[in-house]
Amino acid sequence: MIRKQDKKELYSYMGSVIKDSASTPILINGMNDHVHILCIMSKNITLAKLLENIKRHTSRWIKTKDSHYSNFAWQGGYGGFSVSSSLHDKTKNYIVNQEQHHKKMTFKEEYIMFLKEYGIEYNKKYLWND
Repeated sequence: MIRKQDKKELYSYMGSVIKDSASTPILINGMNDHVHILCIMSKNITLAKLLENIKRHTSRWIKTKDSHYSNFAWQGGYGGFSVSSSLHDKTKNYIVNQEQHHKKMTFKEEYIMFLKEYGIEYNKKYLWND
């Protein structure tokens, strides 16, 4: 789990990885068990490659913080959604207010709701590692 006191530094580091991937970070925030990233992706990188870069570099970096993170690992998967300009502000507001939002709904409940809302087929046994 990501400790509250490490979030700001982690999100800054993620932003630098995104920039190094020729993309533009707009907003990064999350909870102790997940992160939301709003960014403008370069046309020269795939979502899979961008997330691979972010996960690889931040995982290596966070393990240097202290022993709390010695076994840190991101989950294997990720969710990626494109956001239209008409939903840009709503998306930013959602990312900023993660703590309040997750008092009402868990991340897992929310993710499944998104999948259903956008008509994305899924199998629950492939969503979570637990």
